[in-house]
Amino acid sequence: MKQYRKVLSIILLISMVFTLGLVNAEEEKVLNIFSWEGYIDAQTLEEFTNDTGIKVNYSTFNANEEMLLKVQGTPGEYDLILASDYALNTLRKDDLLYKLNKDLLPNYKNIGEGYLNKYYDENNEYTVPYTAGTPVILYDPAVVDFEITGYEDLWDERLNDSIVMIDDARNIIGITLKTLGHSFNTTDEEILKQAEEKLAKLRPNIRSFNYDSPHFDLISGECSVGYIFSSFAMIALNERPDLKVVYPKEGLGFGIDGLVISKEAPHPENAHKLLNYLLEPKIGARIAELQYYMSPNAAALELMSDEFKNSPIINIPDELLKDAEFIQDIGEYESEYQSIWQRFKLL
Repeated sequence: MKQYRKVLSIILLISMVFTLGLVNAEEEKVLNIFSWEGYIDAQTLEEFTNDTGIKVNYSTFNANEEMLLKVQGTPGEYDLILASDYALNTLRKDDLLYKLNKDLLPNYKNIGEGYLNKYYDENNEYTVPYTAGTPVILYDPAVVDFEITGYEDLWDERLNDSIVMIDDARNIIGITLKTLGHSFNTTDEEILKQAEEKLAKLRPNIRSFNYDSPHFDLISGECSVGYIFSSFAMIALNERPDLKVVYPKEGLGFGIDGLVISKEAPHPENAHKLLNYLLEPKIGARIAELQYYMSPNAAALELMSDEFKNSPIINIPDELLKDAEFIQDIGEYESEYQSIWQRFKLL
């Protein structure tokens, strides 16, 4: 009898340990996101929490480079990262990304073919594209007494202390390179030296740097010219339809922002749940119309308003996009771009 009780006790103990293991194996109802402020709207996250019971912790960064430093230093702090394509490519090359489990993403099929197999994720293993867009020039023709047609015009001395620029090294150095006839992704040191010299001549014309809300300077009249993302241009035009949009003749830069799961994510299953949720057509449509960006979600297009779908500012015409250039990962030269940028801003 004692032997029986001993065996029974062992069985119960094993059962308890096994059950505890199953409980611990289940992810806690938490999801940690790292992105720009407000890029996934509060309503969407609240509805996701209501549907799943998963609490979302949303941390922010101001620039892709800041994100890279943080994730490279503490890769297990975040589950989902939402950033620009070239930065996600850096994380992929550094082996810091978690391969997507497509079985957990039935809505992955909603992604348009034009957003798949890109340079930063050629085999579609890591990334869910979120939005796409391009920076444009926006100006007030009532204040600027000449027609702006391209990046080169931003150097005109008549624009002294009147331009708001997105605070972004790769974009601004990139357009300087374009005026010199080179790629956004140039790594030739002599050409970069020429670009820095030319960039210095632009400094007197820049009144402010603003990554998150440059449109306010144009709406208020604080600045008469802006080089800003198309989404901000659309917001400004809603308030100031008198402003004029310019697709620079030297060629557009184009980018896709995407979501990835950190390789050391503490809650990868919860991350998949949010990714699949964001790929629902109605959610994709709402995100695009809230953010004023192109949507990679093909299934969401039919749910969008005609005004949104037909806007040439949000949905850039194909003839302009066909020659647009991605800003790409440039490896060790990234630090050189950042050094040029810091010296420029201190002028």
